[in-house]
Amino acid sequence: MTSDARAVPPLQRTLPVMLRRQAEMFGSRALLRIAGRAWAHRDAADAAAVRAGALAAAGVTQGDRIAVMCGNRIEFLESFLGAGWLGASIVPMNTASMGPQLEYFLANSQAKLLVIEAAFVERLATADLARTALREIWVIGEMQAGAWQAPAGVRVVPYPEAGEAVEPAPVQPGDALAILYTSGTTGPAKGVICPHAQYFWWGVNSAEVLGVGADDVLCTTLPLFHINALNTFAQAALTGAEVVFESRFSASGFWPTMRASGATVVYLLGAMVPILLAQPEGAGEREHRVRIGLGPGVPSAAGAAFKARTGVSLLEGYGSTETNFAIATAPDSPRGGVMGWLRPGFQARVADAHDVALPPGEAGELLLRADEPHAFASGYFNMPEKTVEAWRNLWFHTGDRVVRDADGAFRFVDRIKDAIRRRGENISSFEVEQVLLSHPGVAACAVYPVRSELAEDEVMAALVAREGVPVDPAELARFCEGRLPYFAVPRYIDVLADLPRTENGKVQKFKLRERGVGPQTWDGRPARS
Repeated sequence: MTSDARAVPPLQRTLPVMLRRQAEMFGSRALLRIAGRAWAHRDAADAAAVRAGALAAAGVTQGDRIAVMCGNRIEFLESFLGAGWLGASIVPMNTASMGPQLEYFLANSQAKLLVIEAAFVERLATADLARTALREIWVIGEMQAGAWQAPAGVRVVPYPEAGEAVEPAPVQPGDALAILYTSGTTGPAKGVICPHAQYFWWGVNSAEVLGVGADDVLCTTLPLFHINALNTFAQAALTGAEVVFESRFSASGFWPTMRASGATVVYLLGAMVPILLAQPEGAGEREHRVRIGLGPGVPSAAGAAFKARTGVSLLEGYGSTETNFAIATAPDSPRGGVMGWLRPGFQARVADAHDVALPPGEAGELLLRADEPHAFASGYFNMPEKTVEAWRNLWFHTGDRVVRDADGAFRFVDRIKDAIRRRGENISSFEVEQVLLSHPGVAACAVYPVRSELAEDEVMAALVAREGVPVDPAELARFCEGRLPYFAVPRYIDVLADLPRTENGKVQKFKLRERGVGPQTWDGRPARS
């Protein structure tokens, strides 16, 4: 089926065409199960048309932005498909975000409408909505009376059931379908502008890597506000498969969930596999239909142990929100322990600081570009300087240091950018530092990653206390909990007399990383896992 998708003419690589194509090709075949709701393939276009009608009735027009903050439920997909049908862009917001992050997302994107689950509404109390273009809020579920009052000029209504069906807008493959915020490395989070054709190619490439066909059942426990899970819908839409979205990842409930869903393809992140392997062995790990999984960032030894226990091979790969599934392994790859080999339709270069290509075996920054138009993101929303910087010399600069071996395989070395990845989330050290510096007892700080036992990063902060003001690391962590997503709250905190700096005063984070966790370090081992 995916070979047919590759033959779709360039001007037809849009969400409305994708939805009409799947309705025609796959009709009554099962498409979707999510939070007790189900769709056939022909239902997706109808759902998009009536949700677009409701959005249009609320004053949303082509080119507008719609923010969404909810868990894995049907309203998320309705809003996404309706926005794409209408020619608007969806702005998914991480459900762990607190007031300051929500304010930034809404202000930067200038979203006119917010779709939000009732459980998250109170977080808007610490966001200054006057800085935003927000005019209307749709609340999913029952909101507690008196919990929060919207400011003047912002209308709050229950999530509308449906609107009058409208015809799709004349969207083009390069028009923005979504703005996906990925954490900045030395500044605020950047809104990645994802065009319709990029979403199309995410579905095509991922389905090809995994060998997805019409008889497959795709199952993910990952959140829809990330491209990984959102992409599974495209895979199903293009191939006639069925996709099951679960509400959350549970180590003890993972295999029972896979059995109940009938899953044949699963999606995991690096840290999830060691967590699953830490569970007691049981027959349930083999009593399932899963034939393959996608597991980017899974350590090689963990992947081998996972296959030995479950019978499921995990494929590696590389693709950021800005790019596409450009590098991947395959079930018959000659060796493991690598990100994979370059896929058709993409070009890659391992380059030095001047973008000059390096020979095999030498580490450098991974640069990528696509052969097909609009297969990559088109930039960062309202950040022209950052866009030019990342896409300079006609290559996208990933910020990741890799090695290309003589056989063409790419191996990940480390990240060049000052970013932290924890629990599958990219964390901006800058944003964590800003919260720490807002504490009255902190004079200076630096936030950086240290390795954890789960083959991912933990967040560590080194700080200098204000003179005469004692700092309690446990109290500081509690201070962060109300101002940061849970995964961004520092686990480790060092209180130092001063931070290592260069001659011009810049903090030398590499020295702090090398110093790492010591006997004097406060360890607030997270309750969540």
